[in-house]
Amino acid sequence: MLLNLVDSRTLCFSANRNQGKGEGNLCFSTNKGDKTMGTAYWLSEDEGQSLLAVARNAIKNRLNNAEPPQIDWKELPEKFQEQLGTFVTIAIDGNLRGCIGHIIPRETLIEGIQENAVNAAFRDPRFPPLAKEEFDKIAIEISILTPPQELSYTDAEDLLSKLRPGIDGVIIQKGYYEATFLPQVWEQLPDKEEFLTHLCMKAGISHDSWRKEKLQVSTYQVQAFEEEKAH
Repeated sequence: MLLNLVDSRTLCFSANRNQGKGEGNLCFSTNKGDKTMGTAYWLSEDEGQSLLAVARNAIKNRLNNAEPPQIDWKELPEKFQEQLGTFVTIAIDGNLRGCIGHIIPRETLIEGIQENAVNAAFRDPRFPPLAKEEFDKIAIEISILTPPQELSYTDAEDLLSKLRPGIDGVIIQKGYYEATFLPQVWEQLPDKEEFLTHLCMKAGISHDSWRKEKLQVSTYQVQAFEEEKAH
């Protein structure tokens, strides 16, 4: 589900509170079950597919005005009860149809997948709510984020040296201005300077703020899963 960076519609909105301008990030696909996350958070392919089914069912229930099923916490895998950030991306024929998520978790993993699936389908402000006739056409991807860790650095060159392309998602913050790129964005912006420049622009600050100012920088990793086949 690789989406073109130059298309402004590929922006993913973050539903976290207390964010300023440029509160989105770009969503692209990674390898299924990417193991760049710490083993404590890594999910198996079967677990990832189970969460994709949860996302699809949440959207289906909303379309049918059905009440979501009660979660059986006793039977739920412990990993699904962890508090982790999540994003849900919806595409039709390779084109973005909705993408919303939480960088900082506000709920358990399974609750985040349910909430952000509904948000991506019906509350992404760039698109009309998903229609019933579109449901069988959508492809869903979920991204699961490790908790962000503040990155300590001395200057711009030190910051560049500490970033890990293809591994780290990056959050920058300056006052109320904040933005993030998922690790998958390195596929489209492999150059570290270009990556940071675009991230600053997305945050609504000067493109060279990363070089001239001391921004607050945090990093995280992502494990992403795509549906195996169209429904």
